[in-house]
Amino acid sequence: MKLYTYDPAPNPRRLALFMQHKGIEIESQQIDMMSAEQLGDAYRAINPEATVPALVLDDGTVLTEVVGICTYLEELYPEKPLLGTSALEKAQVISWDHKLFLGLMMSIASMLRNRSDAFRDRALPGALDVPQIPELVNRGQLQLQDFLPKLDAHLANNTWLAGDNMTFADIDLLVSVDFMAWVKQSIPEDCVNLKAWYARASAQLN
Repeated sequence: MKLYTYDPAPNPRRLALFMQHKGIEIESQQIDMMSAEQLGDAYRAINPEATVPALVLDDGTVLTEVVGICTYLEELYPEKPLLGTSALEKAQVISWDHKLFLGLMMSIASMLRNRSDAFRDRALPGALDVPQIPELVNRGQLQLQDFLPKLDAHLANNTWLAGDNMTFADIDLLVSVDFMAWVKQSIPEDCVNLKAWYARASAQLN
Protein backbone atom coordinates (compact mmCIF):
# COMPACT_ATOMS: atom_id res chain seq x y z
CA MET A 1 0.00 0.00 0.00
CA LYS A 2 1.00 3.59 -0.55
CA LEU A 3 -0.60 6.69 0.94
CA TYR A 4 -0.66 10.05 -0.82
CA THR A 5 -1.35 12.84 1.64
CA TYR A 6 -0.59 16.37 2.82
CA ASP A 7 -0.05 16.51 6.56
CA PRO A 8 -1.21 20.09 7.33
CA ALA A 9 -4.65 19.71 5.75
CA PRO A 10 -7.66 18.68 7.88
CA ASN A 11 -8.76 15.56 5.99
CA PRO A 12 -5.26 14.07 5.88
CA ARG A 13 -4.90 14.89 9.59
CA ARG A 14 -8.04 12.88 10.40
CA LEU A 15 -6.42 9.84 8.83
CA ALA A 16 -3.01 10.56 10.36
CA LEU A 17 -4.44 10.65 13.90
CA PHE A 18 -6.38 7.44 13.24
CA MET A 19 -3.21 5.68 12.06
CA GLN A 20 -1.10 7.15 14.86
CA HIS A 21 -3.47 5.95 17.57
CA LYS A 22 -3.56 2.44 16.12
CA GLY A 23 0.18 2.30 15.39
CA ILE A 24 -0.26 1.87 11.64
CA GLU A 25 2.67 2.72 9.38
CA ILE A 26 2.24 2.94 5.61
CA GLU A 27 4.65 4.16 2.94
CA SER A 28 3.54 7.70 2.14
CA GLN A 29 4.22 10.58 -0.21
CA GLN A 30 3.39 14.21 0.45
CA ILE A 31 1.36 16.02 -2.22
CA ASP A 32 2.05 19.73 -1.83
CA MET A 33 -1.34 21.44 -1.88
CA MET A 34 0.28 24.86 -1.44
CA SER A 35 1.71 24.55 -4.94
CA ALA A 36 -1.48 22.83 -6.21
CA GLU A 37 0.40 19.60 -6.87
CA GLN A 38 -2.88 17.72 -6.39
CA LEU A 39 -4.17 19.33 -9.60
CA GLY A 40 -1.22 18.24 -11.72
CA ASP A 41 -1.36 15.47 -14.30
CA ALA A 42 0.94 13.16 -12.33
CA TYR A 43 -1.31 13.06 -9.28
CA ARG A 44 -4.54 13.05 -11.27
CA ALA A 45 -3.29 9.86 -12.92
CA ILE A 46 -3.39 8.34 -9.42
CA ASN A 47 -6.54 10.05 -8.16
CA PRO A 48 -8.63 11.77 -10.86
CA GLU A 49 -10.65 13.47 -8.09
CA ALA A 50 -7.52 15.52 -7.28
CA THR A 51 -8.05 15.22 -3.53
CA VAL A 52 -5.92 14.00 -0.65
CA PRO A 53 -5.55 11.64 1.03
CA ALA A 54 -5.61 8.69 -1.36
CA LEU A 55 -4.61 5.15 -0.42
CA VAL A 56 -3.44 2.90 -3.26
CA LEU A 57 -3.84 -0.78 -2.36
CA ASP A 58 -1.51 -3.51 -3.53
CA ASP A 59 -4.01 -4.58 -6.21
CA GLY A 60 -4.23 -1.05 -7.60
CA THR A 61 -7.53 -0.12 -5.97
CA VAL A 62 -7.57 3.54 -4.91
CA LEU A 63 -9.50 4.66 -1.81
CA THR A 64 -10.05 8.41 -1.68
CA GLU A 65 -12.48 9.06 1.20
CA VAL A 66 -11.13 9.24 4.75
CA VAL A 67 -13.99 7.28 6.31
CA GLY A 68 -13.57 4.56 3.67
CA ILE A 69 -9.82 4.35 4.22
CA CYS A 70 -10.32 4.14 7.98
CA THR A 71 -12.95 1.43 7.60
CA TYR A 72 -10.55 -0.60 5.46
CA LEU A 73 -7.64 -0.14 7.85
CA GLU A 74 -9.80 -0.96 10.89
CA GLU A 75 -10.43 -4.40 9.38
CA LEU A 76 -6.72 -4.95 8.80
CA TYR A 77 -5.65 -3.55 12.17
CA PRO A 78 -8.45 -4.30 14.68
CA GLU A 79 -6.41 -3.47 17.80
CA LYS A 80 -7.46 -0.24 19.53
CA PRO A 81 -10.80 -0.12 17.68
CA LEU A 82 -11.91 3.36 16.69
CA LEU A 83 -15.06 2.63 14.69
CA GLY A 84 -17.03 0.92 17.48
CA THR A 85 -17.19 -2.68 18.66
CA SER A 86 -20.94 -3.28 18.74
CA ALA A 87 -23.60 -2.66 16.10
CA LEU A 88 -24.89 0.32 18.08
CA GLU A 89 -21.44 1.85 18.63
CA LYS A 90 -20.60 1.50 14.94
CA ALA A 91 -23.86 3.22 14.02
CA GLN A 92 -23.20 6.00 16.54
CA VAL A 93 -19.66 6.63 15.26
CA ILE A 94 -20.75 6.85 11.63
CA SER A 95 -23.72 9.03 12.57
CA TRP A 96 -21.51 11.46 14.47
CA ASP A 97 -18.96 11.49 11.65
CA HIS A 98 -21.74 12.52 9.27
CA LYS A 99 -23.06 15.20 11.63
CA LEU A 100 -19.59 16.62 12.16
CA PHE A 101 -18.81 16.67 8.46
CA LEU A 102 -21.98 18.61 7.67
CA GLY A 103 -22.22 20.73 10.80
CA LEU A 104 -18.57 21.66 11.34
CA MET A 105 -16.13 20.61 8.63
CA MET A 106 -18.23 21.87 5.71
CA SER A 107 -19.22 25.09 7.44
CA ILE A 108 -15.60 25.93 8.26
CA ALA A 109 -14.49 25.01 4.74
CA SER A 110 -17.22 27.24 3.30
CA MET A 111 -15.99 30.16 5.38
CA LEU A 112 -12.40 29.56 4.30
CA ARG A 113 -12.87 28.80 0.63
CA ASN A 114 -15.45 31.47 -0.16
CA ARG A 115 -13.57 34.49 1.17
CA SER A 116 -9.86 33.90 0.56
CA ASP A 117 -8.10 34.99 -2.62
CA ALA A 118 -6.06 31.81 -2.33
CA PHE A 119 -9.21 29.85 -3.19
CA ARG A 120 -10.48 31.99 -6.04
CA ASP A 121 -12.36 29.62 -8.37
CA ARG A 122 -11.47 26.82 -5.93
CA ALA A 123 -14.49 27.07 -3.62
CA LEU A 124 -14.76 23.27 -3.46
CA PRO A 125 -12.00 20.68 -3.30
CA GLY A 126 -11.46 18.44 -6.29
CA ALA A 127 -10.84 18.70 -9.99
CA LEU A 128 -13.72 21.06 -10.84
CA ASP A 129 -13.12 24.82 -10.75
CA VAL A 130 -15.98 26.33 -8.72
CA PRO A 131 -16.53 30.10 -8.18
CA GLN A 132 -16.71 31.54 -4.71
CA ILE A 133 -20.06 32.54 -3.15
CA PRO A 134 -19.32 35.16 -0.46
CA GLU A 135 -22.73 34.66 1.19
CA LEU A 136 -21.63 31.19 2.25
CA VAL A 137 -19.15 32.75 4.68
CA ASN A 138 -22.03 34.10 6.79
CA ARG A 139 -23.94 30.85 6.47
CA GLY A 140 -20.93 28.93 7.76
CA GLN A 141 -20.72 31.25 10.74
CA LEU A 142 -24.41 30.66 11.50
CA GLN A 143 -23.88 26.90 11.31
CA LEU A 144 -21.02 27.09 13.81
CA GLN A 145 -23.04 29.21 16.21
CA ASP A 146 -25.86 26.67 16.06
CA PHE A 147 -23.82 23.46 16.17
CA LEU A 148 -21.24 24.11 18.88
CA PRO A 149 -23.76 24.56 21.75
CA LYS A 150 -25.45 21.32 20.68
CA LEU A 151 -22.13 19.52 20.99
CA ASP A 152 -21.61 21.12 24.38
CA ALA A 153 -25.01 19.90 25.57
CA HIS A 154 -24.31 16.35 24.40
CA LEU A 155 -20.95 16.30 26.15
CA ALA A 156 -22.51 17.44 29.44
CA ASN A 157 -23.46 13.80 30.05
CA ASN A 158 -20.96 11.97 27.84
CA THR A 159 -17.20 11.63 28.21
CA TRP A 160 -16.82 10.87 24.49
CA LEU A 161 -19.02 11.55 21.52
CA ALA A 162 -20.10 8.00 20.63
CA GLY A 163 -20.29 5.44 23.43
CA ASP A 164 -18.00 4.97 26.41
CA ASN A 165 -14.69 5.05 24.55
CA MET A 166 -12.80 7.46 22.36
CA THR A 167 -13.58 6.79 18.70
CA PHE A 168 -12.97 8.16 15.24
CA ALA A 169 -15.84 10.58 15.91
CA ASP A 170 -13.67 12.22 18.57
CA ILE A 171 -10.78 12.42 16.12
CA ASP A 172 -13.06 14.16 13.64
CA LEU A 173 -14.25 16.61 16.26
CA LEU A 174 -10.70 17.40 17.40
CA VAL A 175 -9.58 18.09 13.84
CA SER A 176 -12.68 20.22 13.22
CA VAL A 177 -12.11 22.31 16.34
CA ASP A 178 -8.51 22.91 15.32
CA PHE A 179 -9.67 23.71 11.78
CA MET A 180 -11.79 26.53 13.20
CA ALA A 181 -8.60 28.46 13.89
CA TRP A 182 -8.11 28.72 10.11
CA VAL A 183 -11.14 31.03 10.03
CA LYS A 184 -10.32 32.76 13.34
CA GLN A 185 -12.96 30.88 15.33
CA SER A 186 -12.70 28.97 18.60
CA ILE A 187 -14.81 27.14 21.17
CA PRO A 188 -17.14 29.69 22.85
CA GLU A 189 -16.28 30.43 26.47
CA ASP A 190 -19.65 29.18 27.71
CA CYS A 191 -19.20 25.76 26.04
CA VAL A 192 -17.43 24.40 29.13
CA ASN A 193 -18.23 20.76 28.40
CA LEU A 194 -16.79 21.01 24.91
CA LYS A 195 -13.69 22.68 26.32
CA ALA A 196 -13.26 19.86 28.85
CA TRP A 197 -13.73 17.27 26.10
CA TYR A 198 -11.11 19.05 23.98
CA ALA A 199 -8.58 18.78 26.80
CA ARG A 200 -9.30 15.04 27.17
CA ALA A 201 -9.09 14.37 23.46
CA SER A 202 -5.92 16.38 23.03
CA ALA A 203 -4.25 14.41 25.84
CA GLN A 204 -5.17 11.14 24.10
CA LEU A 205 -4.38 12.08 20.51
CA ASN A 206 -1.64 14.73 20.41
